[in-house]
Amino acid sequence: MTRMKKTALALCIAIAFTQSGVAFADLEAPSDAAAPADANARTTDSRNAKKSTSAEDVDGEFGELGTVSVTAKLDQARNQLSPDVGSSQYIFDKKAIEQLPLGNATSLNQVLLRAPGVVNDSFGQLHVRGDHGDVQYRINGVIIPESISGFGQALDARIIDNLSFLTGALPAQYGYRTAGVVDITTKSGAPAKGAADTTGGSVGLTTGSFGTWNPSADFYGSNGPWSWFLTANYLQNDIGIENPTSSRDAIHDHTNQFKSFGYLSYLLNDSARLSFMFGTTNNRFQIPNKPGQQPRFQLGDIADFDSRNLDQRQKEQTRFGVLSLQGTLNETNYQVSLGQRYTSVNYRPDPIGDLMFNGVAGTIDRSNRANTLQADFSTALNNAHTLRYGLYVSDEHPVANNLSRVFPADDNGNQTSTAPITIVDNAAHITARTYGLYVQDEWQFNDKLTVNYGLRGDKVDAYVKESQLSPRLGLVYQATDTTTLHAGYARYFTPPPAELIAATDIALFQGTTNALPTNVNAETRSERSHYFDAGVSQKIGDHLTLGLDAYYRKVTNLLDEGQFGAALIFSPFNYARGRVRGVEFTANYDRDNFSAYFNLASSRAMGRQVVTGQYNFDQQELDYIATHWVHLDHDQRLASSGGVSYNWNGTRFGADYIYGSGLRHEFANSAHLPQYYSINLSVDRKFDLPALGPLDVRLAAINVTDRSYKLRDGTGIGVGAPQFGARRGLYLGIQKDF
Repeated sequence: MTRMKKTALALCIAIAFTQSGVAFADLEAPSDAAAPADANARTTDSRNAKKSTSAEDVDGEFGELGTVSVTAKLDQARNQLSPDVGSSQYIFDKKAIEQLPLGNATSLNQVLLRAPGVVNDSFGQLHVRGDHGDVQYRINGVIIPESISGFGQALDARIIDNLSFLTGALPAQYGYRTAGVVDITTKSGAPAKGAADTTGGSVGLTTGSFGTWNPSADFYGSNGPWSWFLTANYLQNDIGIENPTSSRDAIHDHTNQFKSFGYLSYLLNDSARLSFMFGTTNNRFQIPNKPGQQPRFQLGDIADFDSRNLDQRQKEQTRFGVLSLQGTLNETNYQVSLGQRYTSVNYRPDPIGDLMFNGVAGTIDRSNRANTLQADFSTALNNAHTLRYGLYVSDEHPVANNLSRVFPADDNGNQTSTAPITIVDNAAHITARTYGLYVQDEWQFNDKLTVNYGLRGDKVDAYVKESQLSPRLGLVYQATDTTTLHAGYARYFTPPPAELIAATDIALFQGTTNALPTNVNAETRSERSHYFDAGVSQKIGDHLTLGLDAYYRKVTNLLDEGQFGAALIFSPFNYARGRVRGVEFTANYDRDNFSAYFNLASSRAMGRQVVTGQYNFDQQELDYIATHWVHLDHDQRLASSGGVSYNWNGTRFGADYIYGSGLRHEFANSAHLPQYYSINLSVDRKFDLPALGPLDVRLAAINVTDRSYKLRDGTGIGVGAPQFGARRGLYLGIQKDF
């Protein structure tokens, strides 16, 4: 057992024993009004975004209450650990997800695309406010380290009870991945207020276009101090990765995906509980082919190869487990968690085709194991001040093994032999450690003004050693009963993702058809930035809420990522400087059986002078970027989403859309692709059948206009291949609860 694990285990045991016989202290009800639960999604300021159960919802003396109220109190205590003063927040609850065209069969990245400032990209990638990725995922308050392939396709929307998406100037508690924080509260199986212990679940199936077959099942329940929730689903279709052509059906694009998640909780006593959660993902992809390509190299006596027959494949696996002790001790709420995440990506080339088209056939194996310790505490000092403090430690072990077959070549890259040679390029294994501490005070200055100020310190010891002290300040001012202003400043420190870094021995490939464009390779550095954010939320009447938010970010060592090889793995690099700015408008309307939302975001993200990972760039491109501000490849001027939902006598009709003005392409990202949109429709009704009982049936049409649109065209900085959005798809969903 490592020293970190022993220390954390001792801390958990000590707190658990301390809890024995200690009554739960009464918690003050938060001053923040609960977010409405009946709209598609909500954009809120920090004072209107709490999702905790208020103290008024729990009756009687806590020491004499049953497990339902104990669980509610502990949920409230856990929510008190995470402030959001000064940040912008967008909320999706279970009902909001059900109102999406595919309901809970919607992938997580597609759910997040309905939030303002989120831009769509290929391979399930998301960009938030001009950042490439940089999204932190928290489940029940615990940070889950990012996977190599990203969590957009690794987590399942079926686990969500409530999702808060935070952006802007975040409080000191949030570090490392700060463009957006996806804070998921999972379903738990705990009974609702007034209900007895129960068990239940559901089985479902979504099927339709492109060979889609997506069965799912979940099971939940409670028994005395125990509660649990388990879910699993399997997905197969023929659009696993974006089609490199505009045709309806991709060639060689089958995928098989399996996901599972579980949550188990045990109430130790009235003021503490022990919980364990886990998740697994096993995704397999065929890499789709583009017909009509001409081989550039000759292998032995083979001079031709039909690109339709390429057989490249990729497997992505992720699994995580977290053990948490959470509760309250006197005036202090706490949660201490031990976690581990393992992630891997394995790319298998076509041994003949890759050599003939690319001059290299590389077998790539990447993996990363992360052990984490997280502790968060919240202490109410008095009616005006709440002190929050905590720590985070991670210990990562990235592995990168490459075995490449290449041709010998002259100084100009021309093939000199038709017999390939084999090169082994296995990166030296390192241990990447990250340490973080934070302290902050939420000060209720008066009944209108709330201030959250704090400081966090971070240190990373990986490929390079770096550290930073980061002040944070957030303010929320309740100008009137209907108008709320917020503003914030954050100093951010963003280490490069260790799971994506693979040291390359440039000299190994000199004199081959895989020689790199340049021979400069500086170590990737941590990004440092100053972030300013301000916004206003205005409620008009009882049903309409409008929001406006503006932000600016000044960056040193701006982190970006690119796909520089055949495998769908991104490699990080730095621009010396960056500047990002934008503005977002949101509108939400909810009345009776009708709800609607609208988001519009404008953003500009620029970088100058590539200072790390130079070996992936042509010298001409490097020279240009060194003297010019260039758009980042994921920069998109406008992004918008919106939707409506109407329940007519038990039948719900829905429509929504996603719009983008086009990502960047061509030399140094000097131009943008055409604008695109996707309109989606759905109808959903629950039937009460004599033999089966309640049965939910859903019909959905995705990209109903069958518009062919291009996300990427294969040009631009770090762009590997063309990708087109999926054509029209028709789907049937059936779910049976029991």
